Amino acid sequence: MADAERFLVADDHPMVRDALASALGQTFAGARFTMAGTLGQAQAALDKEPETDAVLLDLDMPGMDGLTGLARLRSEHPTVPIIVVSAAREASVVRRAYEFGASAYIDKSAPLEEIAGIVRAVLDGEIFAPPEAVSTDTFAQRAAQLTPQQWRVLALMVQGDQNKQIAHKLGVGEATVKAHVTVILRKLGVRSRTQAVIEARGLALPATDPVRP
Repeated sequence: MADAERFLVADDHPMVRDALASALGQTFAGARFTMAGTLGQAQAALDKEPETDAVLLDLDMPGMDGLTGLARLRSEHPTVPIIVVSAAREASVVRRAYEFGASAYIDKSAPLEEIAGIVRAVLDGEIFAPPEAVSTDTFAQRAAQLTPQQWRVLALMVQGDQNKQIAHKLGVGEATVKAHVTVILRKLGVRSRTQAVIEARGLALPATDPVRP
């Protein structure tokens, strides 16, 4: 069907991906699904099909670096609704997820029928933001100004890479990286590289118990 919904299901557990796709397939007749098990795969899938109707995103899969991965996807594809399906239940994580542009935040233990219903509502234009998602914190607002490339630089800074290493990994000149770092510090409202890294590390997810599909 030409008008069938297109979903990207991004989770590193194949059984979870299959369960979500099955539930959505029963709700959205003829829907098409792309699967991803890492942030890199999700980025590649969205680059290939930017008109994807919605992304179901696990925060704790390879490459995500907690909420940093969500922020990068939102920066790279600002018009695609992102529905977080996560085992992390902390209010601070939920709040940050909405601050970085999630359209909904669903507990992985929710019934599949409930997840499908929320996805339907999101496609109808709704955003599920509980009271705990409302915050006066401005870090997310500042970080939202970062470009996709600046997010890549910041993510590598958090990993401990120096400018020379970042330049090599991104295939750019060291001077370009230095310029990016300067802009990142300014946009985040911090004075030092160390302070930027500390702020960014706050996007990490707390440890969670393994969740069975």
